[in-house]
Amino acid sequence: MIEREQDAPGSKGQFSRLLRDIAVAAKIVDRDVRKAGLVDLFGETGEINVQDEEQKKLDLLAHEEFVRALRRGGEVCLIGSEEHAEAIPLLFDDCQGKYVVLFDPLDGSSNIDVNVSIGTIFSIYRVPDDHVGRVTMESALQCGRKQVAAGYVVYGSSTILVYTTGNGVNGFTLDPSIGEFLLSHANIRTPNRGRIYSINEGNYNSWDDGLKRYIKWMQQEDPDDPDRPYTTRYIGSFVADFHRNLMKGGVYIYPSNTRDPNGKLRLMYEANPMAFIVEQAGGRAETGSGPILDVEPQALHDRTPVYIGSPSMVEDAIAFLSGERTA
Repeated sequence: MIEREQDAPGSKGQFSRLLRDIAVAAKIVDRDVRKAGLVDLFGETGEINVQDEEQKKLDLLAHEEFVRALRRGGEVCLIGSEEHAEAIPLLFDDCQGKYVVLFDPLDGSSNIDVNVSIGTIFSIYRVPDDHVGRVTMESALQCGRKQVAAGYVVYGSSTILVYTTGNGVNGFTLDPSIGEFLLSHANIRTPNRGRIYSINEGNYNSWDDGLKRYIKWMQQEDPDDPDRPYTTRYIGSFVADFHRNLMKGGVYIYPSNTRDPNGKLRLMYEANPMAFIVEQAGGRAETGSGPILDVEPQALHDRTPVYIGSPSMVEDAIAFLSGERTA
């Protein structure tokens, strides 16, 4: 980060300190996740969050740790969290910080109690240079193309932080012996095509006919295509499914359906940051009717359909959805 900072004229180190604060919060959450079964951090709080979901104890704890770290650092004016109904202003007068941070503090929390990989997703926007006075929620409602950085942390067999600042994607693995994230995956590039598709097939009957045809096409054997049939891998933690597909090649799909006409994933907290990352790694991210990063948000908790991953596989999905392909 220090090396990249030197490449930016006029840099004062504020952005580097912000990433440091996020890394510190991630280390604390990693510690809490690993001892959750020993200190009664499993289960629900008894509250319902803004998403109409039962709030897990670790959801709330992770939210509080990230807010605390960002508040203490002083580089951020406004926070948006999937666990909080409204944006959280950190400085009420003229903003001294330059950034807005949006995050899902613990993605995949339905898997917390069964020891399956979960994660944190974050997105960073810059406060407009001409802004004066208190920073409000409108400053957070920027399309994904305006992100200055995005990343995620996977708490799994090892803990890895992957992020981009718009100049490629790099991954850092936490070395618990020294308590630091070390560069382990430099310049990540996702394969053009993989053999994995990730989707909740329990919703099959509520899908668009084009998507049904695409799924059936991926399941068919083809003597001229040694990659088919593809393999289904669906964890139910977006961050874990995405990370595997990013590294190995694949497509992740959470479409609109009759129950969720706008999809289920949150545009600002999940779809935008992952779309920024995958595009920087050579992949593609679509809503089914256009690029995710071009969507203009109307509210912090907007949802969107998601087709994301290896570019050729996303291209196939869009062709089936549009009717350009039927087989």
